[in-house]
Amino acid sequence: MKHLTEYRSVELVEQYVAELHRTATRPWTLMEVCGGQTHSLVKNGLLNLLPPSITMVHGPGCPVCVTPLNLIDKAVYLAEERGVMLCSFGDMIRVPGSQKSLLDAKAAGADVRILYSPLEAVRLARENPHRDVVFFAVGFETTAPANALSVLQARQLGLKNYSILASHVLVPPAMEAVMQDADTNIQSFLAAGHVCAIMGLDEYLPLVRRYGLPIVVTGFEPVDLLQGILMAVRQLERGEARLENQYVRVVRPEGNPEARRIIGQVFETVDREWRGIGTIPGSGWAVRPELADFDADKKFAVTIAKAPECPDCIAGLVLKGIKKPHECSQFGRACTPERPLGAPMVSSEGACAAYYHFASVETQDVASLQISKL
Repeated sequence: MKHLTEYRSVELVEQYVAELHRTATRPWTLMEVCGGQTHSLVKNGLLNLLPPSITMVHGPGCPVCVTPLNLIDKAVYLAEERGVMLCSFGDMIRVPGSQKSLLDAKAAGADVRILYSPLEAVRLARENPHRDVVFFAVGFETTAPANALSVLQARQLGLKNYSILASHVLVPPAMEAVMQDADTNIQSFLAAGHVCAIMGLDEYLPLVRRYGLPIVVTGFEPVDLLQGILMAVRQLERGEARLENQYVRVVRPEGNPEARRIIGQVFETVDREWRGIGTIPGSGWAVRPELADFDADKKFAVTIAKAPECPDCIAGLVLKGIKKPHECSQFGRACTPERPLGAPMVSSEGACAAYYHFASVETQDVASLQISKL
């Protein structure tokens, strides 16, 4: 499979690992931003191949994990109390709200549909003109073009029964929030390649200049990640701070201008709350006021009281790279994918789920985890 198997080459992995061991002479802490990168690092055992002086910490790049608790409660309310056909990607329906998840609501009889595309939700709205159809539009910059297109298509079709419950979050403001945390020790970032494929590279330059740290835009396969780490470590060893692009086969400096144009037609930048982290200025997209008929938040005007997070869950510290999943006292015990206390244990991109499923890679307390799995 061209353009894939070569990035899983054992020979190349061994070469990059050997070069990393020759290059790293001091302790360095790097954060991979995206949950997809986290899963690849953990699943492929790459963390154990790195020199002991290199520490990888896992960032907030899992949109399901950072969706606020009260927004999940709002989706549940719409499905249960307002009789809407609530549509969502699969990961989202298992994430716990303050009382229940969308999966719980579905089990109790609410009309919750799992879809692969927001355009399927538009089709459902067209086929069910007497039902309100709401798509739970969660994601980073990567999923925003498709969600925006669904709104434009619904408007073109003259649909009055389609809207989106938007919770789009943006990566660069989150990276800035991580750097502003007093407890952070991040010295370099691996930026998410798929986000940059949409947005391009320019918005990362201010972060490089402001904090004097290397940022390397990186892909998701083992060779991508090891090459990205090597590029970052080389800069750190030389005392450099530049923006580099490892993912050149996908990411162009200008990104995808047409996708950004479509996003701009539908969304505007707003402050956004991140679950476990708090409100980050300018870190989200909301539906523009002129398209309010397609904004479920305004259309249904539901106010849900903010509920406290589970006090035993340290997801916020994990998402900021301050703690690792297995450093949580509930990890693999009270908190499992079957009984999650927080979203990072649910999502396929969540760091806690990655450590749970591939625990032998780095978890210190492997024996007890295996017992709890049984």
